[in-house]
Amino acid sequence: MKKNKNILTRRSFVGKTITLAAGLSLTGRKLWGSPTYIPNLLKHNSNFNGVQLGVITYSYRAMKDQSAEATLQYILDSGINAIELMGGVAESFVGKPENKINRRIYSRLKRKEKKKELSRDEKKELADLHLQQASYEKELDNWQKYRNAEDFKKLRDMYNSAGVDIYGFKPDYLLRKGNSDANINYAMQAAKVLGASHVTIELPEDSNHSLRLGKLAEKNGIKVAYHGHTQQHINWWNTALEQSESNVLNPDLGHYIAAGNTDTFEFIEKFNKKIYSMHIKDRKSLANGQDNMPFGMGDTPITETLQLMRNNKYTFPATVEYEYKTPEDSTIINEIKKCVEYCKNALES
Repeated sequence: MKKNKNILTRRSFVGKTITLAAGLSLTGRKLWGSPTYIPNLLKHNSNFNGVQLGVITYSYRAMKDQSAEATLQYILDSGINAIELMGGVAESFVGKPENKINRRIYSRLKRKEKKKELSRDEKKELADLHLQQASYEKELDNWQKYRNAEDFKKLRDMYNSAGVDIYGFKPDYLLRKGNSDANINYAMQAAKVLGASHVTIELPEDSNHSLRLGKLAEKNGIKVAYHGHTQQHINWWNTALEQSESNVLNPDLGHYIAAGNTDTFEFIEKFNKKIYSMHIKDRKSLANGQDNMPFGMGDTPITETLQLMRNNKYTFPATVEYEYKTPEDSTIINEIKKCVEYCKNALES
């Protein structure tokens, strides 16, 4: 009961925030005690010359506070007004129980158990972790019985009122092979409530699963955009595209270059109507070591690609994914702002 009370309190706060935001948009006045993102309302826009620049909230994964409210502030501080939202941030907002177990230690001890290498103390530690995991799974099962995709509307309202649109939703584990239709439908319905045109997931190795996802997406009126890493090549998505009109692309420009591909512009021109969003990062090519680099220091043709999108009036968003190491004298937010500025300069030149 205490947890439900806390959730309702937060939702009441969100409702008041939305009302305040609406008032501020009319008066233009800053209210004392209002959330810090409200003064940014109407002041940030990352659509440059017709190209929508966004960010995947995975970029903020190293930030201490992973709540939806804190993540919204990170987005605004980065100067961005459209996003691909990670499932963990969204589901925590609607009350999904938090698994506090140390997954790294748990996985390590399970591997040692298989090899029969556990010490006496490690056996006790693993037994305790098994109990914690079982308790969490029971709590999660109970929550799932009563979850409702409509609960995500409060999150959408909070983000939209602050000037941030959600164009893509990456619902983590919910779309993976082995999930029930109920889980997959829930994820797709949540995406629609959030305002997203597509959910994103790595392209399954099993083509039967991409067929299944495509058919479920058709029923839910949404698209499944398949992401890739260094497996990507121009024909990599062909099977999924043939399976369903609801199967589309979420390529990664940096990974595409790191894979050794040299046909970037041909690829984008060929599939521009099937690309629903595209990750951008700067990586060195396969021949140069594949490292993640600050924008402008790798081999990824970010400038040329953005200008191609601008000149041809392609409508899919370009999603910044921050993966290079943060310099000691900087911060994640400052580095993402540099990425945004780099892209802005490319689109305005």
